[in-house]
Amino acid sequence: MTTIRSLTSRLQRVPLTRPWAADVTSVGIIATHVVRSDGGEGWGFSWSPQIGAPAVQSLLQHDIAPVSVGRPAVPGRAWQSLWEHLHEAGGGGITTIALAGLDLALWDAEARAADTSVSRLIGRRRERVRAYGSGVNLHYPLEELLAQVQRWIDAGFDAVKIKVGKPDLSEDIERVAAVRALLGPDRALMIDANQRWDLDRATTSIDALSRFDLAWIEEPLRADDLMGHTELARRIDVPIAVGENLHTVHRFADFLRAGAAQIVQPNIVRVGGITPLLRIAGLAASHGVALHPHLLPELSGQLALTLPDTAFEPLVEDVEDAGFGALGALADPSPVTVADGFLTENEHHGLGIRFSPVLGDEAGRDLTT
Repeated sequence: MTTIRSLTSRLQRVPLTRPWAADVTSVGIIATHVVRSDGGEGWGFSWSPQIGAPAVQSLLQHDIAPVSVGRPAVPGRAWQSLWEHLHEAGGGGITTIALAGLDLALWDAEARAADTSVSRLIGRRRERVRAYGSGVNLHYPLEELLAQVQRWIDAGFDAVKIKVGKPDLSEDIERVAAVRALLGPDRALMIDANQRWDLDRATTSIDALSRFDLAWIEEPLRADDLMGHTELARRIDVPIAVGENLHTVHRFADFLRAGAAQIVQPNIVRVGGITPLLRIAGLAASHGVALHPHLLPELSGQLALTLPDTAFEPLVEDVEDAGFGALGALADPSPVTVADGFLTENEHHGLGIRFSPVLGDEAGRDLTT
């Protein structure tokens, strides 16, 4: 049986071309490197934009690497036992973000050993997937927001997402109305409140904004407010999207059983990697809801090509000026291309995501047997 021989990690910050906020000028990447007992190698990563990246690396270095050595290197085989090992530090959040660093590296190593890509290893169901333009833009003046939307239109996107949640609802109405007028009636418009509202404010705001033909409202309430989302779904007609801040398949199951979400958006890193993402995809399909992976198009796009065929076509989020390739963070050419509103995969091995400078055995803490 092929086992894990070593796991190393390195923390680096990747500067953003355009800050997401005054205090969010870079994102944290914990690049990981796994070596198997057969000599195979894989590269993965964990990710946290602002908070927690050093804690994630500490978990990888002190709590995951030592206990992963000697465990099966087959992707997914050791995931559950490692999650149970980390559970004392929390069932999700920093623990699952850290687990993604190992899980992604193991999938990468397995595909590289088979001389193929991860999407082909899992099994592609489609050759391209729709992408939508997205941005962290609540702080943009209206003129700048409309200029961004025009860039998405010019780039061929037929769906876009903007932020809402201004203190004054009339300003949200003005911005959404202007964006809808620019988009016209044939392009999809999604809005994201980033957990800024309580139940009553969400009800009032969505009632006021729903006339602009919204495809979904994302994170209208505190992300873990199951009862609130359940009640809000009863009150409104706009589909509710949640998931970027849900960290386990168990929590996704809670929301789906309660009818609290019509769209789920797991972030592949935050849920712990590809292994749990595939479980969440199966769960979503069984409940008949759409799954649109959150952020990280170089990773999410590859997995979207493999998602089960359902009544809902998966969408990939392409945040302006935030892709790893666009930021110059990758050691190799990007594994995906987004053009004319679609994401396609370029030829590569494994995940094709190695951060520059390339992580080698000398970086981080190397635990070998």
